[in-house]
Amino acid sequence: MNLTEIKTFGQLKEAHYQSKSIKEELRQNLIEKIKKKENVFEGIHGYEKTVIPELERAILSKHNINLLGLRGQAKTRIARLMIQLLDEYIPVVEGSEINDDPFHPISRYARQTLEEKGDDTSITWLHREDRFAEKLATPDVTVADLIGDVDPIKAANLKLSYADDRVIHFGMIPRANRSIFVINELPDLQARIQVALFNILQEGDIQIRGFKLRMPLDLQFIFTANPEDYTNRGSIVTPLKDRIGSQILTHYPQDIETAKKITAQEVRLEESQHQRVMVPEIAKDVLEQISFEARKSEYVDVKSGISARMSITAFQNLLSTAERRAILLGEEKTSLRLSDFTGIIPAITGKVELVYEGEQEGADFVAKELMTQAVKTLFLQKFPKIEKLQKQDEETPYDDLLHWFFNQEGVVLTSDLSDKEYQKALMNIEPLPKLVDQYVPNLPEEERFFMMEMVLWGLAAHQKLSKHEFAEGNQFQDLYGNYINNL
Repeated sequence: MNLTEIKTFGQLKEAHYQSKSIKEELRQNLIEKIKKKENVFEGIHGYEKTVIPELERAILSKHNINLLGLRGQAKTRIARLMIQLLDEYIPVVEGSEINDDPFHPISRYARQTLEEKGDDTSITWLHREDRFAEKLATPDVTVADLIGDVDPIKAANLKLSYADDRVIHFGMIPRANRSIFVINELPDLQARIQVALFNILQEGDIQIRGFKLRMPLDLQFIFTANPEDYTNRGSIVTPLKDRIGSQILTHYPQDIETAKKITAQEVRLEESQHQRVMVPEIAKDVLEQISFEARKSEYVDVKSGISARMSITAFQNLLSTAERRAILLGEEKTSLRLSDFTGIIPAITGKVELVYEGEQEGADFVAKELMTQAVKTLFLQKFPKIEKLQKQDEETPYDDLLHWFFNQEGVVLTSDLSDKEYQKALMNIEPLPKLVDQYVPNLPEEERFFMMEMVLWGLAAHQKLSKHEFAEGNQFQDLYGNYINNL
């Protein structure tokens, strides 16, 4: 029998329906998922051996949970995915403001209805998608918002005195009874509001304007917090922390492959962009490496965190840069270039918090420095190491290429070059394709040209070539020849 066809309390009892608390629901359904080896937290990458096991232990322990981590670490997404551990439907006394369980009514309305109608009490069914409530903690949140207050309009309409508990208007938390309730950025909640949560978390009591109501609310609380907030904007008061069962630390992706999965999953692109712009795999690596470099940069306030949103918005900017060039040149398709990365600077400057030294250098300088460091790191993973100090006559794999630049005027790669012109300019640097084919063989043709340009950027980053940036693109020249020519 389909349970949702049941319309009365009597029918519900005849069906032998077993009522259970939300924490028991979560626990039992998680056990079933684990037995079947099903992934509850679909789309959460990089937490398989760290955060998710801790989260599962907290659910099995029936704990309220605090997810503590820097911005962009999927804390809210994890909370929302917990909906999947709820039963698909639960029965509710029809007309109840606070989702009363017909087997365990807690509101005055539900108790009276069941006393008067008994087994004929009407039942409605609440879907799990409707059992999730979320509140962003802001300084203007009040106790009335979260818990409730006396409603003078209700008192007037019902002709009741303020001493009657029927004049109470319930806040968000009682209305989320039997649901998952998330409070984001908990430290931003004023201390006096946090105090109002004590009894709800521990004893199940709520108190509204002098009404002490014994209402054992059935809730799964999930809090999110940023450790930076503990010092900058506020803190979680100690007795509240004491009442939260498990505090789980989140973190950023620990390798580029995981970061690429997250970006690919979250980025929203037009189908036309996918068709028009070919993205080399190494370009995705460079993009993610920028975030890794930012998280250890001396110019960036790492305590503020580098959100995964930076890579997502940067990737969108990156494709838009290449797409715009193709549209301007009338090309149906194009391949991403390393020089297109200049288009992601606005995505970086808006996402990183700079320390004093970074502010002094300027946001644009820091963004370009992060790109340079990312290229430098990945360059050394593909090509031989460049020693800072070497003997005068010592041969290196880069000698032929550096000699070419010494004897030539260099190369200019402007943003208005068509793909054919861009490829021709790189192929004209005779030792360059040979070097790439030697150390990174079997590359697809489109990726091969990106790698060629990366060699030029890598040598410039290691101060073997000079790279002059101007509005239309980049010019690469011999480091010392350029100096002599300017004398």
